[in-house]
Amino acid sequence: MQAQHLARQLATGGAPEILDVRSGLEYRSGHIPQALHAPLTKILLRLVRLPQDKQQLIVITCEHGPRAQLAMRVLRGLGYVRLELLEGHMTGWRRAGLPIEKRTK
Repeated sequence: MQAQHLARQLATGGAPEILDVRSGLEYRSGHIPQALHAPLTKILLRLVRLPQDKQQLIVITCEHGPRAQLAMRVLRGLGYVRLELLEGHMTGWRRAGLPIEKRTK
């Protein structure tokens, strides 16, 4: 999914579920608004709460792409069917000047 398209969906309240699979430090330093923090390591170990609806559209992002691609494969193996990668990932999102939230905890 293109970053600008996702940003428009966020602005209008119609955004899909967004999974940010980066580390806690990366997530806290800046993430897409409404993104669920689901670190790849916790997905692999089944230690993260994932959306119940496996038919729901989920957009997956990391910093550059490799972790998001692996998370997509794992989620497909768990039965999720509507998965998309965020084009450009977080690097592209920031370069486009799109909204970022930061958490200190």
